[in-house]
Amino acid sequence: MTLDLTLPDGTTRSTVVRRVFNAGYAGRAQEEVAAHVAELAELGVPAPSAVPALYPVAPYLATQTGQVPAQHDRTSGEAEWAIVIDDDVDDPLLTVACDHTDRALEVHGVAWSKNASPDVLGTSAWRLADVADRLDDIRLRAWVRHGGAEPELIQDATLGDLLPPKYWLDVLRERGWLVPGTVLLSGTVRMLEGADQFADAWRAELHDPATGATIAVSYEVDRLPDPIG
Repeated sequence: MTLDLTLPDGTTRSTVVRRVFNAGYAGRAQEEVAAHVAELAELGVPAPSAVPALYPVAPYLATQTGQVPAQHDRTSGEAEWAIVIDDDVDDPLLTVACDHTDRALEVHGVAWSKNASPDVLGTSAWRLADVADRLDDIRLRAWVRHGGAEPELIQDATLGDLLPPKYWLDVLRERGWLVPGTVLLSGTVRMLEGADQFADAWRAELHDPATGATIAVSYEVDRLPDPIG
């Protein structure tokens, strides 16, 4: 899979994806993460052996698409940022992503659920170096749509709520994984209370209040026909 990302100056950088990692339980306030782990355990989702967690997923799951197939009605997205490492490993790119996840499979294993659906990435990006000094102020939001209804805000936070890219770049570097073709998704923020995540469409965006610039990703969820047999 090749990702093509357009920068603010109009140039495009292409990356052949070789490794993809999905971070999890990656909130900066780890005491809140611990409480979230306990909540999920009550719902049957197994607790990770370590937090924050990092799940390798198949490279072909990193994609830029407007449609995500779903095997059943218990799948949903997660708004995240993503780091993309192309041939210049010292100049990472930052884009928006939506990690679509199989919630029915999640109760049997988070790593399995991450490999059951794609990571949908935006088509625009910023150089991480260009926004590093104001990264915590960048806003991460997501909306869902049910049928023909108006989009509903489901996630709203700043990147200051998540572990920063530098944390994960250091993790990749220590393990020898900071190489061309690596993509890492940040993990997500809490969903707003009362929101129905099992939706027909998702949109996520990163908004930079300093410049007014926004990069977004959106897709429809395509419910596959029921199997025969």
